[in-house]
Amino acid sequence: MTTKSKCPTTQVVMMPRDTNGMGNIFGGVILSHIDLAGAVAARAACASHVRRVVTVAMKEVVFKKPVHVGDVLCCYAEVTRIGRTSISTHIEVEVNRAGETIPVTEADAVYVAVDENGRPIPVLCATRAARRAKKDARPPKAS
Repeated sequence: MTTKSKCPTTQVVMMPRDTNGMGNIFGGVILSHIDLAGAVAARAACASHVRRVVTVAMKEVVFKKPVHVGDVLCCYAEVTRIGRTSISTHIEVEVNRAGETIPVTEADAVYVAVDENGRPIPVLCATRAARRAKKDARPPKAS
């Protein structure tokens, strides 16, 4: 993923309340931002009837460098696979620290589209939905 040409999915300034005993930001805090960024990307890939996605797996999370108080945490998420009810994402995390961009974490997460009762529903990605709407709008073939 080329993060320089993309807008971040989420951006947040890291605060003192999120630190561990070593003065670094807790991994769990970073995980919650990763989860949010992945969910935003997953929902964006769904047709408009999908209002909810839930996290079903964090396949791999690699913490490369610590995150410090005052760092601007930027999460870049992209959809890597769309299944019948699931959406897989890859999230890269960088921090802006005093004008320097530092890669700190990356992860793969899987989400499932669900209805208001929490039951899985078909994703029907936005591009497929657009193609279907375009096809439905065509006049019927003359016989």
